[in-house]
Amino acid sequence: MEVMNSSTPSSPGTELGVFLRSRRDRLTPEDVGLVRGAGVRRTPGLRREELAALAGISIDYYIRLERGTERHPSVAVVESLARALDLNEDERHHLQRLAVQSERRDLVSRVSSRRPVGLGVTLLLERLRPFPAYVTNRIGDVLAWNPGGLGMLPGIEDWPAAKRNEARFAFLHPGAKALYGDWTGQLTGVVSGLRTLAATEPDAADLRELVGELLVKSPEFAGMWERYDVAPPTTGHKRLHHPVVGDMRVGYQAMRLEGPDGLGMLSYYAEPGSPEHDQFVLLDSMAPTDSVAASSLESESEPS
Repeated sequence: MEVMNSSTPSSPGTELGVFLRSRRDRLTPEDVGLVRGAGVRRTPGLRREELAALAGISIDYYIRLERGTERHPSVAVVESLARALDLNEDERHHLQRLAVQSERRDLVSRVSSRRPVGLGVTLLLERLRPFPAYVTNRIGDVLAWNPGGLGMLPGIEDWPAAKRNEARFAFLHPGAKALYGDWTGQLTGVVSGLRTLAATEPDAADLRELVGELLVKSPEFAGMWERYDVAPPTTGHKRLHHPVVGDMRVGYQAMRLEGPDGLGMLSYYAEPGSPEHDQFVLLDSMAPTDSVAASSLESESEPS
């Protein structure tokens, strides 16, 4: 399903405008040292003319940036906007990426690969046991896992392989809210990752299809997508209420796998001898074993 509206991934120029508007709407005059005038403000945050003045650019130029008709902001303009919008480091880097992408009209849309992962990756997944781990493509489709890895997404094994996706599970699976102790915090990182991808691949059909489906089916996703957070966590801890092995607080590490397919791996960990480590051992022994990793390992081991 693909839904076209102002919130789905768009062209590089308009994606820059969407981000600028989202940050302008978050600021009040008081946040930037301005005096709120009399009367009712129709704008929830800063007005365009207020932000343009703070950044030292003309209002006409700023309007063109928001509308996507201006695609060549200088480094100085980008830095001025970042200061005026009080962006943090992650947001500043994202704005810089958007400014670069807005100048490029020759962007080539990529399509996420669903082919079997390589032999090296499957061996790594096996060696990580009992630590749960799984591999995803650039939009979060789950491609390979060890038994505990699939078990950390309880119930996803009942879905067809083509539907197994991190964001789809988090927002649409009925067991996801019960699983995550901090459901909102967990999902903020998922949405942020998709938002960041949309900045660099605004015309990617697979991303548009996934985002369109989630916008229609999940009001929570729609709200987070509109909020436009851009700081996906790559490491930390999660509190989980797992239906099989019980409550746990475990560490996790996300990493990028080098190669042309844009794959990533998420692995959980716990101190040996800890209750969480024992839970991982139990999950590893009880979780579904229909592993894509195992099938790809077999296929690559066959003589040509």
